[in-house]
Amino acid sequence: MPAVVAVVISVIAALVAGCSGAPAGRPAVPRPADPVATPVSGSALAALEALPVKGRAPRTGYDRDRFGQAWADVDRNGCDTRNDVLRRDLTELVLKPGTRGCLVLAGRLVDPYGGRPVAFVRGPGTSNAVEIDHVVALSDAWQTGAQRWPEAKRVRFANDPLGLLAVSGPLNRRKSDADAASWLPPAKGYRCAFVARQVAVKAAYGLWVKPAEKAAITRVLDRCPDEPLPAY
Repeated sequence: MPAVVAVVISVIAALVAGCSGAPAGRPAVPRPADPVATPVSGSALAALEALPVKGRAPRTGYDRDRFGQAWADVDRNGCDTRNDVLRRDLTELVLKPGTRGCLVLAGRLVDPYGGRPVAFVRGPGTSNAVEIDHVVALSDAWQTGAQRWPEAKRVRFANDPLGLLAVSGPLNRRKSDADAASWLPPAKGYRCAFVARQVAVKAAYGLWVKPAEKAAITRVLDRCPDEPLPAY
C-alpha cells in the first residue's frame, strides 16, 4: 500500500475510531430473494449449456438511464448499492459516523481482477481507485435480452449484488462493456470464478450468450469443470 494512502487511511480511522461500527449497528449487505430473477445452482458448465445461444441484438436505444438511477437503494436497507458492495468486498473498513454504518470512507480491496491489494479512500481523485463492476455489462445485457424487460427488472439487474464486484478502477475501465470473448481478468487464477459469475447472472435473468462468448467461457471452464455457480 503506498505510504501516502496508508497515512490517509490511518488519519480517517483515527477520526472515526469507535464509529466504524460493531456489526450490530451495520445494515446487512443484501442477498435478495428477487422475484424478477431466478437463482440457479449447480456447476457453471452445466448452466452454460442450458443458456440459449443467439447473435448480439442491436445496441439501438441503449442508455445507462434505461437501468434506472445509478446505485439506487433497491433493497431499502438505507444504503445505496455501491456502499453495500464496498462493505461486502472490502476489509479494514472505515465507515462514516452518522450514516447508520452505510458510507464507506476507506478500506482495503484484494482486487479479484488483478490479484493485488488496492487501497480505497473516498474523495475526489481517490474514489476511482476502486469501482463497482457489472460483471455482465449493462450494454451487453441490453443486447442479449434486457431491452425487452420492464424497467423494474432492469433496475433490479443493475443493483443485484450477484452481478456486482468491487474491483480495480483501471481494470474496470479496461474491461468496459466487453464479454468473455473480448476480455478476461489478468489474474488467471480468478478466471473460472469470473466466468461462472457471468453465467450465474445470465441464467438468473434469462439472458442469452453469443456464440463467441460461449466458446470463450467454455475454454475457461474446461480447465475447472466443477466450478460452482456463485450464490452471492
